[in-house]
Amino acid sequence: MHNKHHLAGLDHLRALAITLVLLYHYRSFGHPDWIDSNLVGFGWTGVDLFFVLSGFLIASQLFSRIQQDKPILLKAFFIKRFFRIIPPYLVVLSLYLAFPFLREREHLASLTKYLTFTLNFGLDLRHTGTFTHAWSLCIEEQFYLLLPLLIIACQYFNVKRNAIYLLLLAWLLSGVLRAWNWWHYVAPAYETDTSVITWYKYLYYPTYTRLDGLLMGVGLAALFTFYPNVKNIANAYSNSLLLAGLLLLIIAYFICQEPTTFTASVYGFPLVAIAYGCWVAAAACPACFLYQMQSKFTARLAFLSYAIYLLHKMIIHVIQSQIKLEVNSYEMFLLCLAGAIAGAILMRILIENPCLAIRNRVLSKQISTKFSL
Repeated sequence: MHNKHHLAGLDHLRALAITLVLLYHYRSFGHPDWIDSNLVGFGWTGVDLFFVLSGFLIASQLFSRIQQDKPILLKAFFIKRFFRIIPPYLVVLSLYLAFPFLREREHLASLTKYLTFTLNFGLDLRHTGTFTHAWSLCIEEQFYLLLPLLIIACQYFNVKRNAIYLLLLAWLLSGVLRAWNWWHYVAPAYETDTSVITWYKYLYYPTYTRLDGLLMGVGLAALFTFYPNVKNIANAYSNSLLLAGLLLLIIAYFICQEPTTFTASVYGFPLVAIAYGCWVAAAACPACFLYQMQSKFTARLAFLSYAIYLLHKMIIHVIQSQIKLEVNSYEMFLLCLAGAIAGAILMRILIENPCLAIRNRVLSKQISTKFSL
């Protein structure tokens, strides 16, 4: 029951995150007028909510083993991540490569960028327009690769007690790098018509400038795992944490009305991460109403969120180019949403579920072999 409720609380936030991302990206296609509102425009922060959730969930798994004096099993960890992430991703990438009519924009990046999960470095929207939303998956994959290795290194060098300072240092360094890149790349670009593209390239996409959400999640996981009193306090004030997160998000909304400004880039990003961190911390606490509230809709939407993330631009493009409806109509909007969900369901049934079954067999075989030895 504990795990069911725990995941339910976070599932509400995962469902919210994919909704924000989907609506934000829908602005790039034909859409009803309300999609142009500033509120929908703030949907770019849905990615930051995903980052906080990923940092919290993945770090919690790793930290729980440390707390129990168990070693981090790198092979098992990477097997889990591989079968969860890679097969659906490769299927979508293969579709883009094999069928050019599926591409929502003119050009793909080089195949090497996609296969090495380095698309987010040097991504220039003037030359790459298709499957660019994979930039955030690249950051998450880099995170999945490095985090367990860094934790093991901290254990090896016996710097566990100082790890919180390393987190804070990385947080500050990310902000410093954003400021540096803004002054050295974005500010000069304001003299031309490339300032927005430059901002995306040097501030929005690189991993080292987008660490706020992931580090917030990792920090929360560390506090909740190793400092039970912190979680007890958070639990006692969990609903107040939700309200505090909302207030901070409202402030961030006004700061980030124009995300490419110096203030939004340097101060708005961490404020968004802190706001969503409050929500994630609250949703993981038993006293929070999100933790206790059950919803089949949000649970299923969260269940499909990864497949929706991968497929939604492709499906919206195909539907709008093939169906004879007014692209700015509500009917087209609802049809595209239904198509994205239907595509995600197919992906789940045909690709994700079989791969997860293979993953479970591989892990079971590994455990059996370990004990037989």
